[in-house]
Amino acid sequence: MWFMCICENEEKELGRQQAPGSCPYCGGKVEAMDVEIQWRLCFLPMCFKIKRKYFCTSCARRLELYY
Repeated sequence: MWFMCICENEEKELGRQQAPGSCPYCGGKVEAMDVEIQWRLCFLPMCFKIKRKYFCTSCARRLELYY
């Protein structure tokens, strides 16, 4: 439990744009969001990633991309 208090995960939205396709659940539009993720341990940055997350604008579900 103590370890959880000194570790920190911070997410920052970089931008959004419309993605091709439609939601398989409701048929709504899909948006792509670029997110910057930083893991910190005692205020020291440990990991830095930029990810793209997809979600539906109508039902607000997070969508997964399978290759």
